[in-house]
Amino acid sequence: MTEHDTQPTPERTPGTTGEDAGPGTARTDGRHDNGAHVSTGNETAGTHDTGIPELVIISGMSGAGRSTAAKCLEDLGWFVVDNLPPALIPTMVELGARSQGNVARIAVVVDVRGRRFFDNLRESLADLDSRGVTRRIVFLESSDEALVRRFESVRRPHPLQGDGRIVDGIAAERELLRELRGDADLVIDTSSLNVHELRAKMDAQFAGDEEPELRATVMSFGFKYGLPVDADLVVDMRFLPNPHWVPELRPYTGLNEEVSAYVLNQPGAKEFLDRYAELLQLIAAGYRREGKRYVTVAVGCTGGKHRSVAMSEKLAARLAAEGVETVVVHRDMGRE
Repeated sequence: MTEHDTQPTPERTPGTTGEDAGPGTARTDGRHDNGAHVSTGNETAGTHDTGIPELVIISGMSGAGRSTAAKCLEDLGWFVVDNLPPALIPTMVELGARSQGNVARIAVVVDVRGRRFFDNLRESLADLDSRGVTRRIVFLESSDEALVRRFESVRRPHPLQGDGRIVDGIAAERELLRELRGDADLVIDTSSLNVHELRAKMDAQFAGDEEPELRATVMSFGFKYGLPVDADLVVDMRFLPNPHWVPELRPYTGLNEEVSAYVLNQPGAKEFLDRYAELLQLIAAGYRREGKRYVTVAVGCTGGKHRSVAMSEKLAARLAAEGVETVVVHRDMGRE
């Protein structure tokens, strides 16, 4: 969320191919800090034959949910630029046209933080029209009462209030944006909407017939190094025998075929994998309904080397087989 853009209602707080990983999965090991991203091919949906990107301009009242709307488009595969000076919008579109289809849909957030640059918006829009760029303006608004309540809840000043009150800043912004609101292709009043409802409205307008994608990170870790702070779900593999106590397996990791077979052949291991994969299907369906697009499943064992690594690989392969875009990260492998 940006400094001056509050959300309609605060959202609950919850971005080398593996030898055992299935199609659509990727893995990073403990020697690398960043996870790999695997494209599903949906990012270029909406590409025009001319190569000119589709453009959406997101604007509206501060506090009406511009950041939430922008994040929704980003989750749908749009290239999002926040607080871009309007004079640079044609340049951004030109760069997208040169990307050979890699940037087919661009969303730009334009608001009063642009100050003097905001006056250039009409000129930029005329320039885009002359180039034949398909563009839409999404305007987010809300009642004065709702906006005051949101700014007071986050204890931040309105960007235009100066030495006055919040209502003074709201009035000044509403007057400044009056003409742009009249030109908008889509106006969304968020006065009574929460984050999930606003996301649903954006999905209805921009997701088309495709169901929003869910992206999963399956992360192995060692309990002795602490729980992953970004985990949405945590499972414990310490109910399985530890390969660490098998001398011929100790030097290896869960990526090794012998170690993986040892872990998966233990009583209860395959049953756990089957049942937890089924449970994740139910959870994933619920996450999609709630507009949650990213989930991190943390799989732990004592040191994050054997059991959690082997099970993470198998679990990620199951998710990928169900059509979930999946990344595997082995956080603590190699730390011992």
